[in-house]
Amino acid sequence: MAEKTSWQPDPATGIVIDWIEANGQTFEVATAGTGKKLALCLHGFPELNYSWRHQIPLLAELGYTVWAPNLRGYGGSSRPDGVNSYRLNTLVQDVAALIDTSGAEEVTLIAHDWGAIVAWHFAILKIRPLTRLVVMNVPHPKCAQREMKHWYQLRKSWYIFFFQIPWLPEWLFGLNGAERIKQAFSNMAVDKSRFPDSDLQIYAAASRPGALRAMINYYRALLRTPDARAIGDGTVDIPTLMIWGEEDAAIDIRCTDGTEEWVPDLDLHRLPGVSHWVQQEAPEKVNAILRGWLSA
Repeated sequence: MAEKTSWQPDPATGIVIDWIEANGQTFEVATAGTGKKLALCLHGFPELNYSWRHQIPLLAELGYTVWAPNLRGYGGSSRPDGVNSYRLNTLVQDVAALIDTSGAEEVTLIAHDWGAIVAWHFAILKIRPLTRLVVMNVPHPKCAQREMKHWYQLRKSWYIFFFQIPWLPEWLFGLNGAERIKQAFSNMAVDKSRFPDSDLQIYAAASRPGALRAMINYYRALLRTPDARAIGDGTVDIPTLMIWGEEDAAIDIRCTDGTEEWVPDLDLHRLPGVSHWVQQEAPEKVNAILRGWLSA
């Protein structure tokens, strides 16, 4: 297991870091709240469970047991070797095992970026029963497949293809104390004041060479395995909330078009003037939407 991350939650938040065994891995999990309703929060690249720091106390207040794991390869969680260890069909089994371990009677899956890719896959394949799904700034896979045929999205997705190169991407991202990890947030953010260096340093400190390889292996496995395309008709038959920062430099807003074809019970909230890092850059707006939707 890797070293712990540098995030030490303020006790006033009610957040505690725990270590949970699931699917043969050890997960570093930010936990809060009690009860039989689980809110499982899945972060993206190049983030950590730290990216949910603004939402975890709210979810606990709403009566959820909240688990926000560092996904495999990230932070202090287990870091298995090899591209195949990070394929989608394996990642959804991590989620299933965490749910099983929690003993929850109801599960709401809340996810952003790569976590949302996993969450869509999990919900479509019905790996475990879900009560609700919340997705932030990642399209339904059928919409993603459609939009990747257009130059405007393909151009924004250049990094996915760059990440297929062996060893070079992780080497570049690790230079100068993982400065490029910090730039991934600060350069893309609209409101850069939301990303002080103290926050960026937490992500950079966790992006050690072995962790960077694991993080980038998600993208390698995405293209090298058939998992992402093996989703049948793609239907999601549970209530789904989509929150989307409109100023996403990596994913075009047109990726949200037509989502209701596969997600009949969809509530889409577009946030103008907000970047891809939506729940960190606009936590007040995101939390207000979450409170209203989860309480309805």
